[in-house]
Amino acid sequence: MNQEIRVSQKAIIVNNEGKILVLRRNKTALSGPLSWDLPGGGLDFGEDAHKGIIREIKEETGLDVTKLKILDVSSGFNELKEFWFTACYLIVAKNSDIKISNEHDSFEWVLPKDIQKLNMPVSFKNFAKTFENK
Repeated sequence: MNQEIRVSQKAIIVNNEGKILVLRRNKTALSGPLSWDLPGGGLDFGEDAHKGIIREIKEETGLDVTKLKILDVSSGFNELKEFWFTACYLIVAKNSDIKISNEHDSFEWVLPKDIQKLNMPVSFKNFAKTFENK
């Protein structure tokens, strides 16, 4: 069994209507094809955590962000039996012009309570619930 720990970072990006940005993984994604995702991704070895989440958000959404605040953390196995530690940030976007990368095929702004209905990892739903309960 692989004993490597993978580290990822996700973001709860909220618009002025209180909705959260979600992205849909494309059909060729290695993990969770056509499922919903939060912006973010893997932290590169040796990379500063704040710079890493800013980089991932820019790559996946085109957004410039500010006011990074840790919201929650989780750890567990994914469907590929990989062990992940994930930090989730609450983030404010400086702009609203979204340009998704080729990792995703669409995006939506949804109410925090509606995230629970999406095909999305439970840990990401829990991040939205943590945000909703703040």
